[in-house]
Amino acid sequence: MPVATEEAFGALADATRLDIVMRLSRGAASVSELAEPHAMSLRAVLKHVQVLEDAGLVRTVKEGRVRRCELDRRGIDAAGKWIDDVRRRWERRLDRLDRYVRKQDVTEQERR
Repeated sequence: MPVATEEAFGALADATRLDIVMRLSRGAASVSELAEPHAMSLRAVLKHVQVLEDAGLVRTVKEGRVRRCELDRRGIDAAGKWIDDVRRRWERRLDRLDRYVRKQDVTEQERR
């Protein structure tokens, strides 16, 4: 499933979902394990996991009665690529601005 960057970052905008992703960055966990640090029901945590899964950031596997969750590298990598692309775009813009400002400084000094 292709990852929609807008969906991924929208999913991560929620503190609970971001916390779940951070926890899963240390390894797979059951929904019960993900729910432990939160004052909410398993059903509520499962809804958060579903949003992350729909965004392509997490995948789940049912093992008997336990639902195991793990990060989906494709989604995480796609979000990281988007961040890198934006960073490079802004670095180019800032480099052009720096060259322009330096050129203006030289021109101003020549006028003196």
